[in-house]
Amino acid sequence: MTLHETLHVLRGATWNGARALTFRVSPNTAGDDAPGSPSPGETPLVLQGEALASPEACIAAYRDWQKASPVLPRQVEIEGVPVTVGCSAAETSVPVERDEWFREVDPVAEIAADRARVVYDAVALVTGGAQGFGFEIARGLAHAGAQLILADLNEEGARARAAELNEMTGRACASAVAVDVTDEASVAAMFDRATEHYGGVDLVVSNAGVLKAGSVKDFDREDFDFVTKVNYTGFFLVSKYASRLLASQNAASRIAGRPPYFSDIVEINSKSGLVGSNKNGAYAGSKFGGIGLVQSFALELVRDNIKVNAICPGNFFDGPLWSDPDRGLFTQYLKAGKVPGATTIADVRRAYEEKVPMGRGATGLDVVRAILAVVEQRYETGQAVPVTGGQEMLR
Repeated sequence: MTLHETLHVLRGATWNGARALTFRVSPNTAGDDAPGSPSPGETPLVLQGEALASPEACIAAYRDWQKASPVLPRQVEIEGVPVTVGCSAAETSVPVERDEWFREVDPVAEIAADRARVVYDAVALVTGGAQGFGFEIARGLAHAGAQLILADLNEEGARARAAELNEMTGRACASAVAVDVTDEASVAAMFDRATEHYGGVDLVVSNAGVLKAGSVKDFDREDFDFVTKVNYTGFFLVSKYASRLLASQNAASRIAGRPPYFSDIVEINSKSGLVGSNKNGAYAGSKFGGIGLVQSFALELVRDNIKVNAICPGNFFDGPLWSDPDRGLFTQYLKAGKVPGATTIADVRRAYEEKVPMGRGATGLDVVRAILAVVEQRYETGQAVPVTGGQEMLR
């Protein structure tokens, strides 16, 4: 097995029904990235040779080591590569009693005690995480105790946002990675980076998206292809590589006799994926297609305990997608004449707010609540959940 495959197996094998350990590849032997020092009497877990021949062999080696150690490993060595083991969102390398970590969890009692812990210690990757809904989602998940990977074409912006989250929470909860969701090699590398930093992922939020509006009569083919490639093909590529990783973790948990390892892929879709959008065909078409992918992937991946759902928000009027003075939708729609009689951006905004029964646009918090709901609910998959203030209702 490769290093990345081994880390996925270890995450699955250490799943306790609520969370898994994290595994961070540490190429350096000093500084913040250095593996934690073993406790007195602790023997580091070393995996090499035959132990890496298969998931079964790896888990057997882990179990043999575990029998001799009352605490979880603080460091692992995989073919000479040092790896730091973490057990919580607040602390990256702390000895934990083995039996306490693997105690049986009563899911009903856990939910009744604190529903806010739905994503506590989960590793969540958010594409398009440097701005707009993406950052609002990341911020909400960070507040809920998740560990975040902000993936964005704008790597500098993602790093700045990750630093903002770390400062906000007072813990090293977020990191950044560059990704072009339309490039398969870039998406594959994104998940490799996530594996090297945490050992794997539990929740993937496919949020990266673009919009260009215009009449079908004169809409440029290049613009149509661009919107389709980011919104539709990008979600396919993210799901392709996410599903491989998540399935590996679940398979390892099964081999190790652990509880089912449920994980989630959530597409941030749109109300335009539920109903057509005038002079916005490229965007609506890509979102309708996204729901088709969600339903199809859900049917296939359910056997791997991977749930696939879509969140369909209403309009995020305060984000750059709508409010950017040069390229925002208010500006585009004014130029395209989508709102009859509108002569200013304020006219366009007012017209769209009046379409919403609750009288406002969607917010990042609205979307985060919906994500937490679909993650918590283990008995549902393949759904398109509207978050539209009543503007679009399920039929």
